[in-house]
Amino acid sequence: MAKRLPPTDAVIIGLGWAGAIIANELTDEGLQVVALERGPWRDTAADFNIATAPDELRYSQRQDLMLRTAQNTITMRNNPGQKALPMRNWGSFHPGNGTGGAGNHWAGITFRFQPEEFRLKSHLTERYGSTAIPEQLTLQDWGTDWTEMEPFYDAFDKVAGTSGKAGNLENKIQDGGNPYEGPRSSEYPTRPLRQPYGPTLFAQAARDMGYKPFPVPSALISEPYTNSLGVTMGPCTFCGFCTNYGCANYSKASAITTIIPVLVRKSNFTCRTNSEVLRILMDASGKRATGVVFVDSSGEEWEQPADIVIVTAFTFENVRLMLLSGVGEPYDPITNTGTTGRNYAYQTANGVQLFFDDKNFNPFIGAGAVGMGIDDFNNDNFDHSGLGFIGGGSIRVTPIGAAPIGNRPTPPGTPTWGSEWKKQTVKNYLSTMSIGCEASSYSMRNNYLSLDPTYCDRLGRPLLRVTFDFPENDLKMAQYCTDKVGEIAKAMNPRQYVKNPSKGHWNGGPYQSSHVVGGFVMGANPKTSSVNKYLQSWDVSNVFVVGASAFPQNPGYNPTATVGALAFKAADAIRTLYVKNPGPLVQA
Repeated sequence: MAKRLPPTDAVIIGLGWAGAIIANELTDEGLQVVALERGPWRDTAADFNIATAPDELRYSQRQDLMLRTAQNTITMRNNPGQKALPMRNWGSFHPGNGTGGAGNHWAGITFRFQPEEFRLKSHLTERYGSTAIPEQLTLQDWGTDWTEMEPFYDAFDKVAGTSGKAGNLENKIQDGGNPYEGPRSSEYPTRPLRQPYGPTLFAQAARDMGYKPFPVPSALISEPYTNSLGVTMGPCTFCGFCTNYGCANYSKASAITTIIPVLVRKSNFTCRTNSEVLRILMDASGKRATGVVFVDSSGEEWEQPADIVIVTAFTFENVRLMLLSGVGEPYDPITNTGTTGRNYAYQTANGVQLFFDDKNFNPFIGAGAVGMGIDDFNNDNFDHSGLGFIGGGSIRVTPIGAAPIGNRPTPPGTPTWGSEWKKQTVKNYLSTMSIGCEASSYSMRNNYLSLDPTYCDRLGRPLLRVTFDFPENDLKMAQYCTDKVGEIAKAMNPRQYVKNPSKGHWNGGPYQSSHVVGGFVMGANPKTSSVNKYLQSWDVSNVFVVGASAFPQNPGYNPTATVGALAFKAADAIRTLYVKNPGPLVQA
């Protein structure tokens, strides 16, 4: 029998970006908030100090900041006809663990989605006709639009201190920025980061070919900055230990560097770490949540009563908790009914590696989100008529820092060990660079999330089963975009370049991206979505589910800024609408 704790106004499940944003907003409103975090407490000074943070073996190779698969994992398969098997080591993606979540070890690339993405199905139908969308794809509009989202993107930028250059400021195109972005209400809070050699060469080649390069928007700030909450951050030092690492310089925006220092000083906020939520509790009607049950590190169960339940974990955990708690109808790909688990999507990762004889890139100098990019082949920024696919990707050079264990670039045909391998390693380490293309992933009928019928976690609960493969549409898009990257690479005159498009079946072994989305998506129709435009459950009105799990599909951008904007959007709705009049905020 779970021990009962005193009731609270709101309980938040997961204290990463989304959870911290909402907790701070609701405590400002005067609500009592309890946050439950599965992992340990993390703090920059204690956990990521300058003496221990740049440790490749600990953080990159041994994945110290990631969730342990012995604690929880997923099962995976490519199609419903296969038996799913557990992922024993994280490969394809890296879920975080502890306060700050995956935001502690993210790269920091901070794109806003384009206006067309929020009404993607409608936009593509209007431009190309309904037959242009392949039948297997289940694209849908978000139920919101750019006008509603932009103020919350702006709020996130001002908390994160995002570095960049506006390309569209109040509907006026700006030199040096991304001309394809939606109209911004204000300039980036901090100027763009200084560019290393590789991105500079790429930008010049792209510009000479008629493309429009711009600095990649970055949550690694370029100058001292005090954010909208009064928290001061320092400039990035290009140390090269960023992706997979916590930041010792207070330069990379995350929940623990921008929000939690304010949050922990509030008397109406409590955080319980090492506390894993087992399920959401319901009243007799099944239409109202009464709180949650969680287990602590000793194995003891506790009940936390709450008027509002806000789920802000990683995509997989958001969807799994909904399935375990019976919120919404589980998705059935055969009948195409149900919404919980529907429209799971990923990211289509592609790239080209360039080997030079006469260049020195000093690849150990880098940062997770410094670089130059072009959007000329992203999303629907180019005419897809007659191409046989839809979608596209963000093409960019972002040198993250070539740490010594994991970075040994050698050309194809090089032995994997021995004297020739050593020779090629020495020859190519300083003179190799890559151009990446992070491309869209479009949801399709047979890509979904469900509970595994065979495998359970250490507590006896079914694991989440991921059924996913790359749609034919996305593979065609990947080849096209990679060929375009190859043209830019050729113009840069390397000794050799090697194209690596996504191809074949999805394989969970090698790392590709942690941008897993969907499964509890937002929309205007409760038959095809799980939450409304305020991230409120259609089925249980005092449950809000916030995160990348709400994306109906994934464009060719990183998701974090949009997750942050959605968190501000949900918090605003709770503060200004729900608290005053509890109940459904949108009528089905």
